[in-house]
Amino acid sequence: MTRGAAWLAPLAGLLAGFALGCGGGDDRPDVDVSDVRLAAVIKGLDNPFFVILRDGLVATADEHGADLRVAAAPAGLQDTTGQASELESLAAARPACYVVNPINQTNLVRALARIPDDAPIVNVDSLIAREPAEAVGVDITTYIGTDNVAAGRLGAEAMASLVEPGAAVAVIGGIPGDAGSGFRTEGFLQGARGRFEVVDTIAADFERAKARLAAQAVLRDEPSIAGFFAVNDLMALGVADAVRAAGRDDVAVIGMDGIRQALVAIRRGALTATVAQYPYTMGQLGVEACLVAVRGGSVPANVKAPVQIVDGANVERALENFPRPVERFDDPFAGELG
Repeated sequence: MTRGAAWLAPLAGLLAGFALGCGGGDDRPDVDVSDVRLAAVIKGLDNPFFVILRDGLVATADEHGADLRVAAAPAGLQDTTGQASELESLAAARPACYVVNPINQTNLVRALARIPDDAPIVNVDSLIAREPAEAVGVDITTYIGTDNVAAGRLGAEAMASLVEPGAAVAVIGGIPGDAGSGFRTEGFLQGARGRFEVVDTIAADFERAKARLAAQAVLRDEPSIAGFFAVNDLMALGVADAVRAAGRDDVAVIGMDGIRQALVAIRRGALTATVAQYPYTMGQLGVEACLVAVRGGSVPANVKAPVQIVDGANVERALENFPRPVERFDDPFAGELG
């Protein structure tokens, strides 16, 4: 039975499963994870963050001997229809579990409604909206990702240490309506209160060139600007391009993601800092959650991926550890998989 068909039956069991965060219940048979077929669909590989996410998925599946098929949105970060089609194609092979990294909160919901309702769904990085999913019988087993509001607040804390009280700061956001961008901006605004003034919030679609143009406009219109927070590193690098071209070495630029290009830019002084998150670790945890769920183990409903500020003080260690976290991270699935 598919999830869409299951919606015609009472949802009490499905909702209870979601609340418990279990991978199908204790009555599932013990499965040898060395020969499990998994599927993953992620955002476009035109962004290095999602290349690293893919690498974490693939490496972890290989480590455990699982058969993983990965598909990415074919036309980039805004190809919602193409990503959903890729998921439908993967589903034809009837994998035992799905790892999904949606472009927005709803673009994969209808495709997920068509998969068998005994296949766990592991949602990584970008959230699937709960209400639309439940409306068509889609039960998300677990969400693994960054607490984006907390990450935004961490960025504000770093900014507050770099600019004077009451200083003018601008935020460069991603695609309008993107949940992650919105939560990061929200957290940054929360953290800014009483510390500095956010004078502009501009969408630049997660693109370096658009962020550079946006920063150029802010530097022209707000000559007293003291800092920029960009909700991803590609845009932060675009802002840094504009700041350097304007000869404004006094302006702090903080990004988010911790991609290698950003770490290298921090090392050479072109970028001030980044709120590093770890897509490789998200991919690792996504595959591990699938394997634990498939063999009947308990999977938490929410797993927070690590985040940390990387700046000039610890960037060398961050580069040495890349793409893994700078600090030790307690893997919640390690004991289940041995």
